[in-house]
Amino acid sequence: QVQLVESGGGLVQAGGSLRLSCAASGRTIRAYFMGWFRQAPGKEREFVAAIAWSGTDSTYYTDSVQGRFTISRDSAKNTVYLQMNSVTPEDTAVYYCAAKYRASGPRGGYDYWGQGTQVTVSS
Repeated sequence: QVQLVESGGGLVQAGGSLRLSCAASGRTIRAYFMGWFRQAPGKEREFVAAIAWSGTDSTYYTDSVQGRFTISRDSAKNTVYLQMNSVTPEDTAVYYCAAKYRASGPRGGYDYWGQGTQVTVSS
C-alpha cells in the first residue's frame, strides 16, 4: 500500500500562486508516474500534470495549465509538488495526488490516491 497526503491548498486571489505538496509513504515509492488531478464542483475529475518518478523526469500537462503549473519531485523526501502560478477562478477544485505503478501512460489509470486538498481562487 501507498499512502499519499496532500497539503498546501487554500484560498488565493486570481493571478496569485500556490504550491501543493504530496508526501508518499508505505510501499517503496517506485511508481512509474506521480500525478495531480482535480475535480471542480459538478465536473468529472480531470488530469492536471504528471511526472515520471525515475529516469527521465519527463513531465506532462493538460493544455489548460501548460506554462502556468510546474510539477516536480524530491525523491529523497518521497514528495511531489505542484507549483501553481497565474491561477484563475477556473482552477478552483479539489486537487488530488496519485501514484501509478503501470507503464501505460501518465494521464490515467492510477493505482493510489490521496484524500485531496481544496484550492479556491477568488476573482
